[in-house]
Amino acid sequence: MSRVLKPGATLGVLGSGQLGRMFAIEARKMGYRVHTFSPASDTPTGQVADVEIDAGYDDLDAIRTFARGVDVITFEFENVSTAATDAAAEIVPVRPSGHALHVTQQRAREKSFLALKGFPVTAHESVASLEELTAAVSRVGLPAILKTASFGYDGKGQHRITSEADVDTVWGLIGHQPAVLERVVDFTMEFSVVAARGLDGGFVHYGAIENQHRHHILDLSIAPARMPQAAIDEAVRVTHAIMDELAYVGVLAVEFFLARDGRVLVNEIAPRPHNSGHLTFDACVTSQFEQQVRAICGLPLGVATLLRPAAMANLLGDVWAGGEPNWAAALEVPGVKLHLYGKSDPRPGRKMGHLTALADTVDDAVARVLAARAALGS
Repeated sequence: MSRVLKPGATLGVLGSGQLGRMFAIEARKMGYRVHTFSPASDTPTGQVADVEIDAGYDDLDAIRTFARGVDVITFEFENVSTAATDAAAEIVPVRPSGHALHVTQQRAREKSFLALKGFPVTAHESVASLEELTAAVSRVGLPAILKTASFGYDGKGQHRITSEADVDTVWGLIGHQPAVLERVVDFTMEFSVVAARGLDGGFVHYGAIENQHRHHILDLSIAPARMPQAAIDEAVRVTHAIMDELAYVGVLAVEFFLARDGRVLVNEIAPRPHNSGHLTFDACVTSQFEQQVRAICGLPLGVATLLRPAAMANLLGDVWAGGEPNWAAALEVPGVKLHLYGKSDPRPGRKMGHLTALADTVDDAVARVLAARAALGS
């Protein structure tokens, strides 16, 4: 195993959103210092970090200067350029690696990697022109989803094609840029496996987490997922194999479809802690964010045991539409925890925080978290 970074070391984070914030909270609890780098100030991560650097990811000199002030660097979202991670890696270790980021931050590369390695994915083709899209539609079949190859999340850059008449319009909607066409999957559930891999290759996972989306944005996560154990075991196996193929160090989430015919299909890979894993902060012995600290510092991974069934509900800026939410009413619901991310502008669709509920059963946890969120508008 490589040199262990002991408490007191300084951990650098490229990115400054809520994932970095929760990472910083766990790191500070363990005695580490945290520096964050992003083109913004007074950020969710910066509010709890020791040092906040406001600079662009394309400023490679600033990246190198930042790297000289820390002992290891990680990233909290995948839209950091590999040029930035390569510049940082000249100075200190970057975990996960720039290679893992390069593969997973762009859909065409990610799909090619998964298909080449034999992982189960839906029918798809990469396209770079209207002519290629037209030809791909005939081979992949309809209905299908066209997704921009880069910089797409929470449904951004995704459009459905239901007939050949939609092709021209949808190509225009994505801005005539490289994309991936995917056949629509007839699925019964979307779920994720959040897992961690250490410097020594050790592997720990949180089982399957059931995910429900609204307007392409994660709305509700439920653990444990209400699905067959055989499908869970297969998804964990696939996740472990993906992490080994990438020589991954850190936390990663694989988003899956459970097809109606029982197959488990990879949808996307997130090379970082994941929204669906937020419930681990309250519901597990070791949260996904503590695992990230442990992994990048070369420490043993923690036990991922789920203490009680749990459900997490996202809080979007829409919750503020009628004024300040009624926090007291929500927190009257037994077993509910509130997490706000320190964002001052509650725009519609913007992730502002989440609620987690713990209970004796999955169904009770779901009922509690939904009741608490509903109470915010009372």
